[in-house]
Amino acid sequence: MYKTAMLGCGGRARGHADAYRFVTRGKLAAICDMNEERLHNFGDDFGISSRYTDLDEMLEKEKPDVLHIVTTPVVPSSEERLRYPLMKQASDYCVPAAIVEKPVAIEGEDWKQIARLAERTKTKFVVNTQLNFHPKNLELKRDVAEGRIGEIRFIDASARSMPAEQGGHVLQLVSSYIDNSRPVRILGQISGSKNLKAASHPSPLHAVGHVLYENGVHVSLAFGTEMAQMASDNPGIYGHKRVFVAGTRGFVHWRFSSWERSTLDGGYESGPLDYGEQDVVAQGNFTEAIFDWLDDENNVHPTHLKQSLAEFNLILGIYYSGLTNEIIELPFEPPDGLINTLQEKL
Repeated sequence: MYKTAMLGCGGRARGHADAYRFVTRGKLAAICDMNEERLHNFGDDFGISSRYTDLDEMLEKEKPDVLHIVTTPVVPSSEERLRYPLMKQASDYCVPAAIVEKPVAIEGEDWKQIARLAERTKTKFVVNTQLNFHPKNLELKRDVAEGRIGEIRFIDASARSMPAEQGGHVLQLVSSYIDNSRPVRILGQISGSKNLKAASHPSPLHAVGHVLYENGVHVSLAFGTEMAQMASDNPGIYGHKRVFVAGTRGFVHWRFSSWERSTLDGGYESGPLDYGEQDVVAQGNFTEAIFDWLDDENNVHPTHLKQSLAEFNLILGIYYSGLTNEIIELPFEPPDGLINTLQEKL
């Protein structure tokens, strides 16, 4: 039984904790939050007595096998980036594994810091892009892996919210259907400066991109309220995430609230989805996959840090392509001050 701990007791953390109903090899044993009222409400609701307001103290005393880092990437009031210092703290304490909320980074500076950390850390970091663990997504991915739609020709994926908020989810969905093949080239466009400053997820409002992956698959991406309207089956800004995989013999299409599939042997099929029911199971599946990696070094988690960094590098590539009006070869070295440059340009 693995011992786990939680940093951050906000709304998203409750999703992590609730998923322990479906976790068989781990126990959430300790929690940490600087807000004492939030800390104690969370502890009371989930029956956790070991409570801390200081991360160092929790890591020193509890020595968890897995740390959930469930915080915003940026403090809006100060624009302080939180991912790298908290990840380095976990690494310095030699925490065996850590789950980091998406996005893994915000701009060039923190992406490069975390990329350097990835080269030297012994902590198994994974980024919490859990959608590919949804039961229906697992089923559709099996269809693709077994060749029921033939050879993949094209993927179309989108989210209605900003690239920094949901881009990691969408890109990991794409990666999961093509065995984590890496992107090699991007042509992108961006617009909208409203949330580039004083926001928890600084990002252009809208972004589109056409991506070539190393396996030869072409992928179309769209983020933002204006670009993702047509393909939606849910009216909420966070209620639209989707991936459409077209093959030589059919297609599969996963959406927030529904799914569809067309194969030569099964014909056309479709149905509704309850996202909440699917997602809590997915979060449990995601957590169990970390224990699989801790058990076996060769059983690498699909959202491991270097893979997630490659996906976020693609998002930075969209930004930079939009600024320069050039095709960007990936991976690329993002420049410093990208958010400020976007603010000036947009």
